[in-house]
Parts: sequence; C-alpha cells; structure tokens
Amino acid sequence: MKILMLTWEYPPNIVGGIARVVHDLSKKLVEKGHEVHVITYQEGNTKAEENDEGVYVHRVKNYMINTNSFTEWIMQLNFCMTERAISLINTTGKFDLIHAHDWLTVYSAKALKHGFDIPITATIHATENGRQKGIHNELQRYINDAEWLLSYEAQNIICNSYFMKSEIQNLFKVPFDKVDVIPNGINTKKFDGIERDMEFRRNYAADNEKIIFFAGRLVPEKGVQVLFDAFMKVKYHYNDVKIVIAGKGAFMDELKQKANDLGISDKVYFTGLLNDKQITKMYKCIDVAVFPSTYEPFGIVALEGMLSGTPTVVSDTGGLNEIVKHGVDGMKSYAGNANSLADSILEILFNQELAKQISKSAINKVKANYNWDLITDKTVKIYEKTIGDRASVQESSQEKIQEDLKETVKRRSKKAKMAIPEREKGVDFGGCNVYA
Repeated sequence: MKILMLTWEYPPNIVGGIARVVHDLSKKLVEKGHEVHVITYQEGNTKAEENDEGVYVHRVKNYMINTNSFTEWIMQLNFCMTERAISLINTTGKFDLIHAHDWLTVYSAKALKHGFDIPITATIHATENGRQKGIHNELQRYINDAEWLLSYEAQNIICNSYFMKSEIQNLFKVPFDKVDVIPNGINTKKFDGIERDMEFRRNYAADNEKIIFFAGRLVPEKGVQVLFDAFMKVKYHYNDVKIVIAGKGAFMDELKQKANDLGISDKVYFTGLLNDKQITKMYKCIDVAVFPSTYEPFGIVALEGMLSGTPTVVSDTGGLNEIVKHGVDGMKSYAGNANSLADSILEILFNQELAKQISKSAINKVKANYNWDLITDKTVKIYEKTIGDRASVQESSQEKIQEDLKETVKRRSKKAKMAIPEREKGVDFGGCNVYA
C-alpha cells in the first residue's frame, strides 16, 4: 500500500507520544514492503525533505503570518500539509490511504479525502474531554468538535486502549465496530547492550541514593504533584532516596514551587528534556520508575520502564491500568491517591525479591505483547478494512445510481407506451391529423 501519514510531530520534533508512535510504525510498515510518506511540521533547522530509513518525510513550515492562537496556527499547518500532499499526488500518484493522527490533522485529512477520494484511518491518541476532565470553555469545545469531525470522517478509528475505545464511543457516538483497539508499541531491542553507567548516574544522585524516576510532559494530568505528596511518606521511611523528573511543560514552575513548599527541593532534580540516548541511559540507572497519571490513554513510558528491567509503578487509570498487573509485572496505586502511591514505591524499595520478579515478568510481557511486528500487522489489517469499506461504499453507490437510472428509464418508457395509443387515434388540429 501507499500510505500518507499526517502528524504534527515527528522526530526529532517530539512533543508527546505521537511522534514515537508514527516514527516506529512507519519504519515497520516500510520493512513490510509498504510505501510510507509522512507530512509533518518543520521545526527549527530540521530537513524539509528526508529519507528516514525508507520513510519519506516531508516537513512543512507555516505561512509567514502571525497567528492569534494555537488553533489558528494548527489551521495554517493543515493548509500547508494539504498543499504538500497535493504536490505529492500530482508527482508520485494517488495514495491508497490517509492515516491521520489526532484532531491536529483533521482539516487536511478531510480535504484530501473528498478532493481525491482517499479513505481515512484515524488514530485518536487522547481526547480534550479526558485531558481537561470535561469541556469548560470555547477553546476546549472547539477541539472537542474537531475530534468529533475526525471520528465522523474516518472510515475506521484506532485507539490504544479499551479505556479510550469506551471514551470515544461515549463522546462521539460512533458505532462499536468502527473503533479498533491496537496498543502502542516499543522497540524491544531499545535497551540491548545498555548497562548502568555510574558516572552518568552521579550527575543526578549520590551512589547511596535510590532514584525514583518520572519521564513525561509536565502537565497536571501526569500526576507529578501526587508523586511529590507521596514522597513525604516515602522519605520518612526510606531517607536515602531522590526524585528525578525528566521532561518539560507549562506545569514546571508550579511543580518547583510545590517542591519548595514541601521542603523537598534538595531531593528533587529537574533534568529538563532529555534526548532518547540520555533517557535510555537513565532507565538503566534508576531504581523505581513511577507514572502516577490522573488521565492516561495509554502510557508508552510505562513500557519503557518495564522493558528496561526497572520496577515500574503506575496509577490505575486509563491505559496504564490495562498494561500492568499489580504485583506480577509492576505495581499499581489508586489514581490521585498519594498514600497508595507511597505504599507501592516503598514495597519496591524494601522488597528486592519482589522487585526482581516483577522486573523479569515485565520484560517478557512487553516483548510478547507490545512489539512493533505484532502491532504493525494489526494496523495493516485495519488499513485493508478501511480500503475495503471504502470500496464497498463506492460499489454500493454505483449500484444505487444504476438502479435509480434503470427505474427512471422504466418510468419514462411506461409513460411513453401509455401515450402511444392516444396519439395513434390522431388529434385534429384545424383539419390536420397528427399521428404517432
């Protein structure tokens, strides 16, 4: 198949989890013989055109017109994506399918679908309603409506957890069989050959300190504030421990202030955004990985923690709840409950035998269930379904047109036959007989 991926982020421009999903899925699709073109935003000095190990990456810049809001900026990006896609179609031929990722690409996907008759598979990675715990203002309503539009225009929808499937169906009233659950994946060889680097570790903690690690966007729904509250109990029972926070986001200043208010600033290290190599090294240096989200459609970071061999603690919300089995391949805590989170962390710190057991089980689980070969094969089946559904609709439409045409011909023929006897009798127009 010839596939067009539309995404607002793609490595090295990584904002959230979408970039890594599109990157890894696209490469695996190419390995399996498909042609993949990715159209995305051109951040900084990244290349406008790149062949990324077989994936054709086309990066576009927005117009040199200042926008007044993020939604206007996204609309401009969609215009530029559409222009680039049209150019590609004109030079390389039509795509078999569009894979649109989140509402950020819906306008371009919709225009290309109707302009070139190309079916859409959409992946909805998260919803505004879920992130904000409801729709509270006009901006959130706008995004929610754009998400609905994507769910309406797509022939098929992919989401990464059964939690998300339920959310999409309830919010956008889409049919049950239109939404398929395919979890996100991870490169199962990511940590091969990576060992603990003590010199690297000493940049963040002393040798005697256990590291509790969080990686992700610094926004309220990721739950770092809950981790800080839990840390008060943890450090009371286990003093030689430190929190390392990797990531950036609008919530960083508030988190720093909270750490200061709790008197734990000397026990918290904000690394800022780490690159992939640094993150990989970090996972091998830490003692507990903690992801205490209050809303999480899936949670790729949990897979990273588990695959690295680090005991991983998650909250029992969304996709995280589906990934981890408590006490078997990880530990779970009640979402938003600092006391519960502290207990799970302390269990890992004090029970090293349990820590080893769940780490081993976690590695096996991730390799068996979250590898990209398996996930890509499932995705290709959805692509085939999307194209087949579109073909069926077109065939049905053509059959309907033919049936309507035949019916019209029959009606006209019947009227003509009914009129012939009357004409054969002749009609006298002033002495002139007119016959059929």
